[in-house]
Amino acid sequence: MQKPDYSIRTMTRSEVSLAIDWAAREGWNPGLQDADSYYAADPNGFLVGLRGAEPVACTSVIRYGDSFGFLGFYMVRPEYRGQGYGIRIWNAGLKYLQGRTVGLDGVVDQQDNYRRSGFTLAYRNIRYAGSGGATPGLTSADTDTATLVELATLPPGVLEGYDRAFFPDDRRRFIHHWVQQPGCQALGILQDGVLAGYAVMRPCLSGYKVGPLFADGPELAETLFVALKSRLGAGDTLYLDTPEVNPAAVMLAQRHDMTVAFETARMYTGEAPVLPLQRIYGVTSFEVG
Repeated sequence: MQKPDYSIRTMTRSEVSLAIDWAAREGWNPGLQDADSYYAADPNGFLVGLRGAEPVACTSVIRYGDSFGFLGFYMVRPEYRGQGYGIRIWNAGLKYLQGRTVGLDGVVDQQDNYRRSGFTLAYRNIRYAGSGGATPGLTSADTDTATLVELATLPPGVLEGYDRAFFPDDRRRFIHHWVQQPGCQALGILQDGVLAGYAVMRPCLSGYKVGPLFADGPELAETLFVALKSRLGAGDTLYLDTPEVNPAAVMLAQRHDMTVAFETARMYTGEAPVLPLQRIYGVTSFEVG
């Protein structure tokens, strides 16, 4: 019997939700409301591979600005693996991002495969898991010189301007949606009236994730983290994805009795972007950067 034809095309918005469902089955624990923000980042950046009319593979290849792209959601349904569907959608995705520096957060045991496509390891990201509520023996960081605010109260453009330093190219459209997704908590911290950090906590299939967590110093990062953590109950699970190359971020997680749950290899094609990694305490998303 002849096999159905295999085709690749751009996903519709509803198919982005399908990709997130697949990610949930893989144990990636996506946010409950992530799809709208991901789609807003680049409506043309989600690809689906179809065996006849049946979706069997997907990937996201988000274009940011003119120079950067991020690859994620690379999946083939288990029953169709090993048949060439994955590599074909992978190549189609890289073609869409041709001419850009491309980043990804891949599972560690696939690093050799990514290297064959031109990716080089930059550092590891470590996912820590812990509990909500107060941390025994720890109090909130000193906020005498800083003020916590809801991000929604800041003037337009302030958040996007601050965020720009932490990402290789323009992602204003994504961030605008990310901090307003239903169910999320989004806080900023001001020093002398100037934004010096912000953090977002969102509900996921299991527990909650904090990401991003950006701050101009470890005390500011801890103040933001404690404020969000305290909004949860002790029975809630909280996740924080930290760049291992930022020792202060790792120490923050450890101080709050969080344990390693997962890790990824942050890899790039070409030269790795120069980012203020010592001010990144929590990664926004393994799927879209």
